Amino acid sequence: MQKEMQEAADAGYEYRGQSVFSSTFGGKEVVVIMERNQTTPSTAREYKLLATSRTSTMQKEMSEIGDAGFSYVGMTVAETAMGGKELVVITCRGR
Repeated sequence: MQKEMQEAADAGYEYRGQSVFSSTFGGKEVVVIMERNQTTPSTAREYKLLATSRTSTMQKEMSEIGDAGFSYVGMTVAETAMGGKELVVITCRGR
């Protein structure tokens, strides 16, 4: 999903939100909503997606990515097909 988000950002789209939907593969997947303003060009943005089921791992990754200049823009808890929960955090640099 990070690759698709960055491709959309490179085409002028900006992150607007995220949600969860039930997939046919069993589990709940995260979907990201991006929008492009036709009248005002978007500035260059870089997106990073962080996903883990361990909060200690997420804390470490958030600290590292924050030090690199990224800011938190959204978070969702999804369920995997195996029944576990996964925290998905979207960050952005260049806002």
